[in-house]
Amino acid sequence: MPVYNAPTKDTQFILHDVLKISDSDIPGYSELESEFTGAVLEEAGKVAANVLHPLNVVGDTEGCRLENGIVYTPTGFKDAFEQMKEGGWTGLDMPEEYGGQNMPYVIGTAVGEMFSGANQAFTMYQGLTHGAASAILAHGSDEQKNKYLPNMVSCEWTGTMNLTEPHCGTDLGLMRTKAEPQGDGSYKISGQKIFISAGDHDMADNIIHLVLAKIPGSPEGIKGVSLFIVPKFIVNEDGSLGERNGVSVGKIEEKMGIHGNSTCVMNYDEATGWLLGEEHKGMRAMFTMMNEARLGVGMQGLSQAEAAFQNALEYAKDRLQGRDVTGVKNPDGPADPLIVHPDIRRNLMDQKSFTEGARAFILWGATMIDKAHRSGDKDADGLISLLTPVIKGFLTDEGYDMTVQAQQVYGGHGYIEEWGMSQYTRDARIAMIYEGANGVQALDLVGRKLAQDGGKHVMAFFEMVKSFCKENGGKDEAYDKAFIEPLKAASKDLQAAGMYFMQEGMKNPNNALSGSYDFMHMFGHVCLGLMWAQMAKAAQDALDGGASDKEFYETKINTGRFYMARRLPATGMHLARIQTGADTVMALEAANF
Repeated sequence: MPVYNAPTKDTQFILHDVLKISDSDIPGYSELESEFTGAVLEEAGKVAANVLHPLNVVGDTEGCRLENGIVYTPTGFKDAFEQMKEGGWTGLDMPEEYGGQNMPYVIGTAVGEMFSGANQAFTMYQGLTHGAASAILAHGSDEQKNKYLPNMVSCEWTGTMNLTEPHCGTDLGLMRTKAEPQGDGSYKISGQKIFISAGDHDMADNIIHLVLAKIPGSPEGIKGVSLFIVPKFIVNEDGSLGERNGVSVGKIEEKMGIHGNSTCVMNYDEATGWLLGEEHKGMRAMFTMMNEARLGVGMQGLSQAEAAFQNALEYAKDRLQGRDVTGVKNPDGPADPLIVHPDIRRNLMDQKSFTEGARAFILWGATMIDKAHRSGDKDADGLISLLTPVIKGFLTDEGYDMTVQAQQVYGGHGYIEEWGMSQYTRDARIAMIYEGANGVQALDLVGRKLAQDGGKHVMAFFEMVKSFCKENGGKDEAYDKAFIEPLKAASKDLQAAGMYFMQEGMKNPNNALSGSYDFMHMFGHVCLGLMWAQMAKAAQDALDGGASDKEFYETKINTGRFYMARRLPATGMHLARIQTGADTVMALEAANF
């Protein structure tokens, strides 16, 4: 059976050595001393390893079942959910006035990685509730907040987001779900939604669905979409639960992975709903949830890669196979362990350098969200808006690839279910698809985010990289060669791609759009390069300061050197592809494929 150990030490290093969160002027960060965050992460790690991880394979093998209109979760899920609620983990970063602990989002993100790494399917139940609660918090009336949020923050009630319909996914302007006004402030919602994660289950007393629908007579397309609160059970004036609403489960989807999460077809038959936010502004409200969800999905790519890597590493150390070409390393055994072989090392270093770099990227992104929400910093809000499709798209693509590489370490055993490695690959696969497929993330990045606010935020990113290189270069020749020079080169590649889009995209938009996926990956590599340059500097500073754990910091620097030398040069390949334009991409007529 696979193992899982929460990456507490690495997370602490990023929070305090690299991001220096307790020195930040973001409200609430001064309380995030190392001892405090360490205690929170230590307890979260215990929950992840001892409560959630043992249920990961249970959820995968049992799945959810629908019987007589009731969805039952896998054995042990309900008890584990109670433990999550009792521990206050469901409202870690939610407002105190609704029962939360009001911790910064960065702490919720760090804990979320651990829970997702231990059991992604389970963690989605509370994760989706958090997103739905955030949307109500941002766009709901005081009455709606008071009615729904206390029970959602505690996860006595859970939440969902209902966007997709059988005939439309990304193009939500095509939706057919209708919302008929009733004259008393309510609406009758009718239609069908598919792929609804945590759509129904037996772990909460009520489920609060946020449903996109069109009011008759509304504008055509996406501009006519509104968002509605549609509870499974109507909530009475006194807060008690009333009659069952006109919403039911059509079926549970049979999926490649995340079997422990009840992905449902939801049928709305004149269900009573209430408008959330303004009429025809549903996408604005939904994107509060979508943007948070996209960061959470990027974190899922990291979490599954981390869990898979931990197991691949242990296997590589234990499995005896062949002899080291430079000399026997295990003379008392019939063969040497796999980890002596250079290609296995290359495989493991790909995984290790990705997961540690991605963790820093995610946590840095979380600090930007805190800065935007807690300090009202518009520049931070603009930068995280730019980076959200990169976090979602790049980290889930790469995270999935790393689970495949972890399987590869096992050879044939990686393909056999009893070893458990295929679950990480199957569970990671959905992260590339939901909350906006990664091709859509790339289009959003190139088509919208680069030009946002006149290109202010992408220019701010380039200036950030330039300033870091200027401030930290020229002091140590080895550091410059290993980190500063590769980061400069990669950043120049990214800028060159941006210039190409500006020049050639004006002539033919396909020149930009056909290179968007490469650009997203190029941007992701530059972000991880920046993270590794910062982590290497922090590690060297710790060593220079006489840190006791020399091995940890030296390992960090060497892992970073690998990423800069072996992974970051991919920006040159992506630039070369981008600069070929759209001609070869669009050369074939549809009939000639």
